[in-house]
Formats: sequence, C-alpha cells, structure tokens
Amino acid sequence: MTSTLHEFPQLLDTVASLADDFAPTAAHHDATGEFPFANFDRLHQAGLLGLVTAREHGGLGGGLTEAQAVIAEIGRGEPSTALVLAMHYNSQYALRKSGKWPRHLVQRIVEAGRLGPALINAAQAEPGIGSPAHGKPPETIARRDGNVWRISGHKNYVTGIPILKWVNLLALTDEPQPRLASFLVPTDAPGLRVEKTWNAAGMRATASDDIILDNVAIPAEDITEAQPASEPLRREEGSTAFFFSLIGAVYHGAARAARDRLVSFVTTHAPASLGAPLSTVPHIQAGLGDIEVRLATSTRLLRSLADDVDAGRPVGTDGMTVRHVVVDNAVAVTSLALELAGNPGLNRDFQLERHHRDTLTARSHAPQNHMIRAIAAKAALSRHAAGQVAEPPAVTAVRPRFAAVG
Repeated sequence: MTSTLHEFPQLLDTVASLADDFAPTAAHHDATGEFPFANFDRLHQAGLLGLVTAREHGGLGGGLTEAQAVIAEIGRGEPSTALVLAMHYNSQYALRKSGKWPRHLVQRIVEAGRLGPALINAAQAEPGIGSPAHGKPPETIARRDGNVWRISGHKNYVTGIPILKWVNLLALTDEPQPRLASFLVPTDAPGLRVEKTWNAAGMRATASDDIILDNVAIPAEDITEAQPASEPLRREEGSTAFFFSLIGAVYHGAARAARDRLVSFVTTHAPASLGAPLSTVPHIQAGLGDIEVRLATSTRLLRSLADDVDAGRPVGTDGMTVRHVVVDNAVAVTSLALELAGNPGLNRDFQLERHHRDTLTARSHAPQNHMIRAIAAKAALSRHAAGQVAEPPAVTAVRPRFAAVG
C-alpha cells in the first residue's frame, strides 16, 4: 500500500511547528499528569488526526512513512501526545487495512471524526493476564443477551482514555464455541468507568489508566473482528510492523529532543575554568558522536521498515526487532546526554531527566525486549534444527522523499 501523499512535505512543516508549540508545556504535563487536550484540538484543526484514514473516508490516506514522520516529530515536542496519537493511528490503519470492519462502524467513526477529535485505541491488556502477547485468553467476558452483548471485565494501560471516544475492546465470548472478539465500545457507555492508576516515572500525561466494565451493553452487530478462541490471536505482519514502528518513533522523537537540548547547552556554556564552550572538549565531542550514530541508525531502520510496509513487502518479525533497537538507542542517547551535561542535566528545569524518564518508559511496551530476544532465539534454533541456512533479507533502497524521522 504505497502512499501517494505528494503534499506531505509541506504538511510536515505544520507538524514541526506544532511540535515546537507543544514543547513549552511538556514539562507542565509531566509534572502534573494533566492530559494535553489542547494539543489534540490543534492536531484536529490541522487535519492530522486523519493522516492514515482512507481518502474515501475524508482522511489523507497516508502510510507508515508519513505516520512515522509525524509521530517522531510530535514526540520531539511532547511524547505523551505522540504516544496517544500513535495508538489512534494504529487503530485507524487497522480499520483501513483489514477491510473487515462492518460498514456501519466505519461510518460511525468517520462521521465523528469530521465533528472534532474522535480518537480510538485498543483495550487488550488486563491485570490478571497482562498483554495478549503472553498467550492467555482475556478474562473480560462478553455474554450474549438477545440483540446485545453484555461485557464485564477490567482492562489496564488504556492510553489516552480521557480523550478516547471509543475503545476497540478484546473479550472472550461465552458462546458454546467461544470466540476472541473485539467490540467497539463507546467510552461514555453506561457501566464503563475509568480507574486512575497511571503513575509511572515517565510519559506521565498519557493517562494510561484502567477501565472497568460492569455489564456494558453493546449492540450485537458492533463486533469489529472475531476468531475462534482456540486459535492464537491473529496478527497481520504489516499492521503489526506499523504498530511497533510507531512506538519506536515516539521514543526516537524524545531522544532527538534530548540531543537538541544537549547540543544547545554544550555550544553555549563556557565554564570560566575552560575558557571555551564545552563543545570543544574531546570527550564531549566523542559522546555527542555516539549519540549521532545511534540516532542515525534508528532513523535508517525506521525508514527502511516503513518503505517495506508501504510497498507491501513481507517484513516478518522485523517490526519487533526494529522497535527493540530504536528503544535501546533512545534510552542510551538520553542517558549519555545526562552524563555529558553533568550536574545541570539533572535539574528538572533542564528537561534532560524528563526525556530520560520518558524513554525508559518504553521498556513497558509489550512484548518487552527480553521476549523479543526469546522469539528471535527460538526462530534461529528452529531454523538450525530444520537444517536451514538463514540468509539475510534483501536490502531495499531508501527513497529520499523527505526528512521523515531524522
């Protein structure tokens, strides 16, 4: 699904301007945990909430290349906003890519998006089982009652819940042959309540709180997707790579913000004992060089993955692998920036410690890095046991279309 967004380079200027506008209030949202509603009003006014929405539904029809660029740039300004936006893009992309959602639900979402910020996110993780990636069926149950489903259960880490209009909620049906089914659940549905649980070290304004459902009634036809519960949860590899790539782009953006802050500091701060800016010190230059190498590597990995996904080429589990590397690089960049800045970097007003806390929070996304490594190891051992020689995938050219995520 190659993108044809010829106007995007100009739109990216708008995104950069928005990121610059969001940055001055990022520390406030971090300190208070207050949700950045105003940022989403601005994103809606700019048409960016519909970036990956199909053109026939009033969106811009962008692909992963464009979504990555927007998320990384907004992440540079205010990463909590970027993560909520990434989750919305993931749901909109899944709606467009699968072609399986009932027409009346698509129409409902499209019409709401024309009126104002109408965001959507998946609700899958649960306190008792964690992420579905761990292989356990949900404890949230949907019981059929005439022409409605009645859903009861508990979901956690529902990112952006204060602004979400719907959650695409995974539940186990109580049918004789149970299904894993996703339901479009309005967040204002009677019986749904939010339990404020999010108090993490970083990404504090994402409001990734819990939702409790007590006999929430959903029309029988409001199932978005379903499959037999006896089968592993189906994941289309292009859509999975889209999701993992956007997660990586959020924290890549935060790491770029840390780099920019560090560069500004070392080029302007000249200690009296040195008589020159810190940027002239060899070990500062070496550390900054390390940061640049890591950011350039992440940029190239993200762009290459986006090119493959947008072109419809197979990507296997590369989405997970790229996210692993990009997140590790982001954490290393912000940690090194703190070290190079010295005592001033630890001051909360300096912002570097906030960037570091935000990138550390990336470790919480499922599957965690140790699971990704286990999956890679099992695949290698399986190939060896089958007598297969693993060949490196063909390297695809990176089209210099615009400064996507650098």
